[in-house]
Amino acid sequence: MDVYLGEFVGTMILIILGTGAGASINLNQTYAKGQGWLFVAFAWGMAVTFGVYVAAAFGAPGHLNPAFTIAAAISGMLKWSQVAGFIGAQMLGAFVGAAIVVIHFYPHFQASKDEAAGNTVGIFATKPAINSPIFNFLSEVIATFTFTYITFNLGDFATGLKPFIVGFVIFAIGASLGSTTGYALNPARDWGPRFAYTVLPIPHKTAAHWGYAWVPLCGPIAGAAIAAVLFNLE
Repeated sequence: MDVYLGEFVGTMILIILGTGAGASINLNQTYAKGQGWLFVAFAWGMAVTFGVYVAAAFGAPGHLNPAFTIAAAISGMLKWSQVAGFIGAQMLGAFVGAAIVVIHFYPHFQASKDEAAGNTVGIFATKPAINSPIFNFLSEVIATFTFTYITFNLGDFATGLKPFIVGFVIFAIGASLGSTTGYALNPARDWGPRFAYTVLPIPHKTAAHWGYAWVPLCGPIAGAAIAAVLFNLE
């Protein structure tokens, strides 16, 4: 059970730090209001780094990501019998992490009375810069393929300084490929917080845009699976 607990807690830390950055740059009366894209990309990179470290402390591999878990099973790094447990832990960890961010920023949600004031599902989940579903899907496929293929070639990425390397991979992808869709790369990172935004009593919340949610679910799974197949051919 330690590996499942590790995936839960590691994903929770990932979302606390990542969506916390999203709240910081969007909500009214925060000191970071209005910070730019590189701030976001770096914050998510470090969120992944420390999420992996926490997961590894429990003996988990630090996937924190259903798409990566499925790819690991395809490549033979993980037993298929463990996949459902990993994904459930990751989704639950993402939801809990988002709920903690809601509590932390609650007064700032109260001070942000509509989407124009920054109270948007984009704090928690991804949305496209240009709404073009097929190309949005392809963007997620390409970005997640790149992330997964690089990470597979790092070997055991949960040891030593390698989690920092993974974090800088996330930062690099965010800076280069992430500005089209917000680079979900990870269905749990999107669906868990999106669901939290939907069901929790957040002041002045706006639409959760579930019509788009298939993109950050299917795109990362497809991209990671392609990376696993290519990796197996090496």
